[in-house]
Amino acid sequence: MDRKFESFADAITGIDEEISFPPEYKVILLNDDFTTKEFVVAVLMEIFHKNQEDAVAITNKAHEKGSAVVGIYSFDIASTRVALAVQNARQNGFPLQCELEVV
Repeated sequence: MDRKFESFADAITGIDEEISFPPEYKVILLNDDFTTKEFVVAVLMEIFHKNQEDAVAITNKAHEKGSAVVGIYSFDIASTRVALAVQNARQNGFPLQCELEVV
């Protein structure tokens, strides 16, 4: 029996299914009137690995627009970094908040 396959993946697996990747998540920084810009920049640099120029730009955008996208990550990375940022903020007396949004 000679079987023709639609794609290379079908030929290897013999299954007619599409491969799906896990969703990615946007980390969104929310502005507040209490967390200092200096602290936010430091969090973006230390936890989200942003350079100073990007960290300042994200901080300023959140301040001006009410929120700013920090980056797009897998769920595990996004949720861990958000938890670390919020925990760090609370330990320093700031109400910093971030949200996750499916891309």
